[in-house]
Amino acid sequence: MSYSIAIIGAGWYGCHLASSLDALGMETKVFEMNARPLHEASGNNQFRLHLGFHYARHYNTRMQSRDGYMRFMERYPSLSGQVVNNIYAVPEQDSLMDFLTYRLIMTASGIDFSEAIDIDFKINNIEGYLVTEERVLHTESARVYFKQRLGDRLIFNQKIESIEEKADKVYVNGECFDYVIDATWGHFRKPPMEVFYEPTILLYYESKDTREIFPALTFVDGPLCSIYPTEEASLYTLSSVPHTPIGRFSSSSEARAVRNQLNQEFVTSKVKQMEAQIAHYVPDFNERFRFVAPQFSIKTKPIASYDDRSCHVFKQGRVFSVMSGKIDTVFFATERILSMLESLENLQFAKVPSMLRQEIGSAEYFQG
Repeated sequence: MSYSIAIIGAGWYGCHLASSLDALGMETKVFEMNARPLHEASGNNQFRLHLGFHYARHYNTRMQSRDGYMRFMERYPSLSGQVVNNIYAVPEQDSLMDFLTYRLIMTASGIDFSEAIDIDFKINNIEGYLVTEERVLHTESARVYFKQRLGDRLIFNQKIESIEEKADKVYVNGECFDYVIDATWGHFRKPPMEVFYEPTILLYYESKDTREIFPALTFVDGPLCSIYPTEEASLYTLSSVPHTPIGRFSSSSEARAVRNQLNQEFVTSKVKQMEAQIAHYVPDFNERFRFVAPQFSIKTKPIASYDDRSCHVFKQGRVFSVMSGKIDTVFFATERILSMLESLENLQFAKVPSMLRQEIGSAEYFQG
């Protein structure tokens, strides 16, 4: 099985898929509209390599993250770093579930954690917390790795204007391929599931005491907030479930238009809202951190009342599309696409007549 495959989008999924398919003998080419890989959502997030603790309300997301984490560590051991004291804390009144329920869910999920840590900072309004071994992604290292790994198969500053299917081929900007993988999270072509596009703002802070290593601190579960380290020492992100989103839009173009017109007044209001929220739990936050800058991105999310951020792969004609909320589910996406390709190749054998009756009739029942 060998195909030529065009991949749209050089984020984590596009680069990983190209690398994996190339290793299996496929001809891949990755088209990216920006000048570098991991430029959009893959490089604009909290850089968290998940184990599943973030998703107590959705089983598939939790299990995909748990399993994908282990595989990510095997495949990309140098593209993430250890987080010192990674804490998931359940507030007394603000969480959608109590601490004992949260702990039971994680225990049943087979995810390792402990409850033994000496917290050397003020933390208020907490019922309980777990400590686990999640990691922080090294985005710049990943950019260098994929540029070296994929070489001239990465085509930068290339916007896709057209995809046209003819017979058993598909043409991308006039270039012929066997299949196409849309890894843009619906920014090129909307996926066959109900989604919305969410512009977001992520705030960066630096520690006032560069000698201090503050833990990763995530409050669960529900409309809460988190502090998470980055690949750069003393630089952290502050994210908030109610305040990080900037709106919900039915199209990518609407979301981009809103993101591109944000001003300093808007940023200042978000800083006040998010600092007020985190101060409810970490009262000396502003004594420990100073604001540096915002970062804007766009997330594509399924329309649902439950917390589904698991990986989905769809096929329409000769075009595959990938949807996921987590980087560690890249392996699930690869396997689904390979499985679909193999099933297409096996269709030619579906109508082969059975030889069972002839084989039974020729069997020798008696010997000697």
